Parts: sequence; structure tokens; C-alpha cells
Amino acid sequence: MSIRVLLLGSGGREHALAWKLVQSPLVVHIFVSPGNGGTSQLPKTTNISVSAADFPALVAFAIENQVNLVVPGPEQPLVDGVESYFRKVGISVFGPSALAARMEGSKAFSKAFMARHAIPTAKFQVFSSAQFEDAVAYVKTCGHPVVLKADGLAAGKGVLLPETTEEAIKGLHDILVDNVFGAAGSEVVVEELLIGPEISVLAFSDGYSIVPLPAGQDHKRIGDGDVGPNTGGMGVYAPVPVATPAIMEQIMNEALRPTIDGMRKEGFPFVGILFTGFMLTANGPKVLEYNVRFGDPETEALMRLLEDDCDFAAILLAAAEHRLDSVQISIRPGYVVAVVLASQGYPGSYPKGKSIHIQDVPSNVVVFHAGTVASNDEILTAGGRVLVVTAYAPTLQEALDTVYAGVDKVSFEGKTYRRDIAHRARALKAAASEPAGLTYAQAGVSVDAGNSLVETIKPYVRSTRRPGADGEIGGFGGVFDLKEAGYIDPVLVSGTDGVGTKLRVAVDVGVHDLVGIDLVAMSVNDLLVQGAEPLYFLDYYGCSKLDVSVAAQVVKGIAEGCRQAGCALIGGETAEMPGMYKDDDYDLAGFAVGAVERHLILPKPNIVAGDIILGIASSGLHSNGFSLVRKVVSISGLTYSSTCPWDEQTTLGRALLEPTRIYVKQILPAAKAGLLKGMSHITGGGFIENIPRVLPKNLGCYIDASAWTLPPVFRFLMKHGGVAPLEMARTFNNGLGMVCIVSHKDVEIAIDALQRSGQAKVHKIGEVVAAPGVEMRNLEAWL
Repeated sequence: MSIRVLLLGSGGREHALAWKLVQSPLVVHIFVSPGNGGTSQLPKTTNISVSAADFPALVAFAIENQVNLVVPGPEQPLVDGVESYFRKVGISVFGPSALAARMEGSKAFSKAFMARHAIPTAKFQVFSSAQFEDAVAYVKTCGHPVVLKADGLAAGKGVLLPETTEEAIKGLHDILVDNVFGAAGSEVVVEELLIGPEISVLAFSDGYSIVPLPAGQDHKRIGDGDVGPNTGGMGVYAPVPVATPAIMEQIMNEALRPTIDGMRKEGFPFVGILFTGFMLTANGPKVLEYNVRFGDPETEALMRLLEDDCDFAAILLAAAEHRLDSVQISIRPGYVVAVVLASQGYPGSYPKGKSIHIQDVPSNVVVFHAGTVASNDEILTAGGRVLVVTAYAPTLQEALDTVYAGVDKVSFEGKTYRRDIAHRARALKAAASEPAGLTYAQAGVSVDAGNSLVETIKPYVRSTRRPGADGEIGGFGGVFDLKEAGYIDPVLVSGTDGVGTKLRVAVDVGVHDLVGIDLVAMSVNDLLVQGAEPLYFLDYYGCSKLDVSVAAQVVKGIAEGCRQAGCALIGGETAEMPGMYKDDDYDLAGFAVGAVERHLILPKPNIVAGDIILGIASSGLHSNGFSLVRKVVSISGLTYSSTCPWDEQTTLGRALLEPTRIYVKQILPAAKAGLLKGMSHITGGGFIENIPRVLPKNLGCYIDASAWTLPPVFRFLMKHGGVAPLEMARTFNNGLGMVCIVSHKDVEIAIDALQRSGQAKVHKIGEVVAAPGVEMRNLEAWL
């Protein structure tokens, strides 16, 4: 069989594809539309003047010249549906249909696809141009650094990496309001910023089979050390050491195979080369984006890794005819490095028409043309990226030495290139070549995971800013300015607490942000009891192996708790201690500091018999008594995944994890107004142990259990655990998380003030009496 190829495109990618196709004994001729100065010099190859965007004219040319395989290089023709034009006349196309090309043509479409098929990727939301305000609200409250991606094709420039919320809002305005990317920016994908090494994986597919090539690592920035503006790519090397066999297997099983299977099942099977960008995060590889064509400059490198006897044309035709498993794709061992030579000024404006001179290069170097044109027996510059110098060698260092020797053999005015391609791999190798000795990582502690966590939680922390604190972390200590907070004669109040064995339920259920709220609540409610406004909070997170996603969820909850309490999260400690905890277990502790003007400190010394006790509703169990709760669940015949007996809309586990109510905003105004004599936070020990802590030693109280309705979660515990009412009263909050003591003269005013400041219902539940102790009355009402 003979193959006549029509290749669409004009860059270094197309030169590399033509260079490899020419080597196939099956190929009779290659036509390139429009081609460049390099393709014009290849044997069996002709540049043609038919526009690559004029599909009817290309079809007519293909029929006239007996073309039987079309290979589109860039993405635009594929997104515009070039495949269907040739399919209708019976000519095979190595490339996807327009429906399948949406995976690159629409970021919103591809992210929704990933969500449907549980393919690991960054969290995201999509907003249209009419939803600018919604998008702004999202970046302000999402709690993580974001990346902004214009939905459509934007010539590789549609991705913004804002470093602050303000930059993100400006980027949204540029895309959705100012239309800097035109129609490509009619929608924007706002997604979580991922941290880790980035790799590119190109894989052949016929819609059923998928065969990945070795992973490459591109260098997008113009300058050495990854500085300066983004470009189309300044160099690449392959294979990448961090893409170990285990990582590649994970990528295949969790991303590539589900993608190909999912596209086929949804009715748009993928044929061609699927070019997927991955971020190797602390929690595994995650998809950054899909491309539906060969990458550039990845292709220039990967063509050099195909064995000499690997028939590239046969591979492309087999994929186009849905029989990829009938051909052999063989990769030679060793490394390839590709270095892009660009025009001076790129990626901004640059001159054209500069004469290019290429001397004899080393035998294992191939120079591919990108932005060049042949003119009067000369090769001239005609683009931003001009040439791509590639070198193959058995080792990475040999490939690097050779490729830069090749670079030195090329000259043109304004030649610009990076001298540090593969710098990450070289750094890894240098580290590995150090004398063998134990490292912190080998001991089970990942400094990289810790750094990743810090970057992930910074937006959460910033969201808790308040007067007196700047909401930044990373230093040795947190700072709070009391003067800026407006205090005149303050007394500081501190508190520390944890969340007890509620953590066990959180780990078992797999919901981690809610216990973060609990952690803050337990400390700030204790400060509130003394009339103090919470000012700042610090947390401690201990584990055997740091799972960044879990820890970030906990901190996200802590930040939410701080926002509810009006305090700043100014720091914390994350301790990864191998062997100290079992499996995925972790522990939490919190520390809060508040302030109260000296004359407003609670409890007041004037609490007397006859004062009234008010109870303010809890949100549920809060964070105490969970050892008993877990015991009751274990004998109830239910599991945490069972439907909640008192709320069919949720599970038992989620209902038990309802976070502790934070009372600061509801109660603090009444305390500052002098309406309260004292408060008691109902935690472990229930009413019987906690209320006496706020009363003078010679006084006690009675509590009328019939004054409020016992919530169903507590009835569940009594029923399934056989827990007596008095035991309930000395263990749980039983529906009232905070108790306030007020003068009988101020009862109505106090109730009104408390009810106006918050949603939690206020009940009159008892009275201070002249005898010490707590008398629980009417407990039969709970039966």
C-alpha cells in the first residue's frame, strides 16, 4: 500500500511530523499546507499554497492528488471540523471530529467531562460574561488560589495566573467585561491552582486503544530560571525522571483510559493524538487540560524517540482506521532535548526576514524549522519561534551537551534561547548523586507536602483578615495590633481546646472541614463566657503522614470558624510525625486569644439568688460526649452511612458532624451592653458540671428540662443507648449550647437583644437559688 499525505500547518511541529513521515517506506509523497522553509527541503515533500483554513479547496486538492491520509497539525482546523470534510469523501484523517475536539476547544466542556467521569483535576466553576459579579464573589470566597482560563481557543494566551484576589478580579474583568480574548472569553473557567511538577503526555488513540508516549516537560517562560512572560514553549526534554513507571500507570488508569472510554460512551470517540497536561500534586497526578493534537515543541522531541524502524505513517493510518492495536509503536531508550531558538522580542513584537545560517551540526542533532521561509536560496526568519534544535543521546547530560553544541552552530540576528532546559531534572540528579545518607523524606516527613499545604491554605487565612491582623502566614509568629483593634483598657483572655473523639467520626465519614469549625468554636465560646471578643486563633495539626487535601479541608473549616467568630487566623503548626498516629488519623488543637475592656469582664460579682437563667439553642451535639455517641451508634445497628433517623435528607454520620455553634455575634453585643451577669459554655459535663463554674460558691440553680424541646439527636441517644435523663444532663448540651445569667429585671430586654442578634432560639430555663448545686427538674419531659 502507498500513502499520500496532506499535512496541515506551518510550524516546527509540522516539520518534525513530515521528517518522520518521510522515513516511512509506505509514503509516496507529502503535501504541506502551507509548510515552511524546513518542509520545503525534505525529500518527497511539497509545500502548497492552498490555505489550511479553506476546507473545500483542501478537499478538492486531496482528491485531485490522490491523498489518502490527512494529518492536521494545529488545533483550529480540528475544532472547526476539518475531519468531517475529508471523512465525507472517504479520506482518512488522523485527528478527532469537531465534537471530540471540544475537549480542547472549550475548557468548560472538558472540565465538565472530567467531573462526569471522576477524572482527577482541579476544583472549578464556570461563569459567563453575564455572571461577572458571581465570578468575583466566587474568587473572594472559594478559599484557594485560582487560575483563570478563557473557555475557547486564545492562541495559547488564554490562561491567567493571578497571585492575589485583586489580580484575579482584574483578570475576570479583562476576560468577561473587556473581552481581551474576544469570543474565546465569553465564558471563563475559574479553577483551583495546583502545585507540583508539570508534565505533558501525548498518546495515540483510535477511539478504543490508547498508547502513551514518554512524558515530556515543557519550559513555558521566556527566560532562564522560569522568569518572564509565557510563550508557546521554549524547550522540552523527554522522558521526564519524575514520571516514574508507577506515575505513568496511575495516569493511564485514572485519566487517559477513562477519558478515551468516556468519550466513546458519550458518542464522540477520540481518534488522533491526545495531548494531556498533568500536574503531579502531593495527592497524585491531576489533569490540567486536554489538547487534541500534537504539542509544539513536544513533537519535535518525541519524533526523535521513535525507533528508526517505527513506521510513523502506518501508525497514523492504523489509528485513523480504528486498528491501532495492529501496529507496533516502539520507543528507543535514551533522552531527547529540544531547544527553541526565537526571534528577539518574542513573545512580544519581533522583526522578520533575518537571514539564518546553519553550519554542520553534530550527527545526533536535527534542526527543525518553525517560523522560517525559503526566499531566493536563503532561509529567513518568519515567526517568533524560529527553529527547534533537537539532540538524542543515551543519557540526559549527553543530550544536553549535544543540543547546545548544535545551538552554537546556528546563527541569526537576535537569536534568543534558554540555556537551562531540563534544569529540574538536573537538579534531581544532582541531589541523587550526593553521598548516600538518610533524608527527612526517607524518614517519612515531606517538606514539599508541607510547603504545598501552606500555599493551598494562604487564601483561607487571608479571608480571616480583621483590624489588627494582616491575614498572612509563613513567619515565625503571628502579630496582632491591639491598638488598631480599638481597645482602651483591655484585658486579654486566652483559651485552648480540641474536638475530642468527634475526630474519629470525621475520619471515618471522610468529612474534614466541619471539625475545623468545631475547633474554633470550642475555644472562642470559652472566651465569650468572660465577655471577651475573639481576636486571633492558632491551630495545631498532627499526623503521621501529611495528606495535603485533608489538612487543607480542616484549615478551610478553621478559617470559616474564624470568620463566624470575627477573629483572625494568624498562624499554626503542622506536625508530620511518622509512627505517632495510625494510618490516616490526625489530631487537632486550637488556641484563641480575645480581649475585653476591664469593666466588662464576666462573670460579674453581683450574681444573686433570683437571677434568671437563659439557654441559647445549640446546633446539635457540638463537640462533647462523642465517646458515648460512638458507643451508642455501634450498638444501634446503624452505620455512619445509614440514612439519619431524624433527617432523611442526610446520613447519620453527617448529622452527627454538624459543627458547634459559634455564639460570638449573637451574644457579644448583649454582653457589651451590660445585660449579662455571667455565661456558661455547655460542653463536657453538661449542665450539672458547667453551670456551677460561673456561680458564686454559695449559690446554685435549678434547670427546668420542660422549658425547651429536646432535639431528636439526643432522643436517638437515649433510645438506642438506654441513657438515663440525668446522665444526659451531665454529659451533653441537650439542645442548649450556651447559658446566660441575667437579672430578673432585665429578662425581657436581654431576650430581645439576644434574639435580634442571631438566629439561635433563646429560652428561659431556670433560676439562681441560694443552695449550691444544680437541680434538674421535670426530666421526665425527655422520656
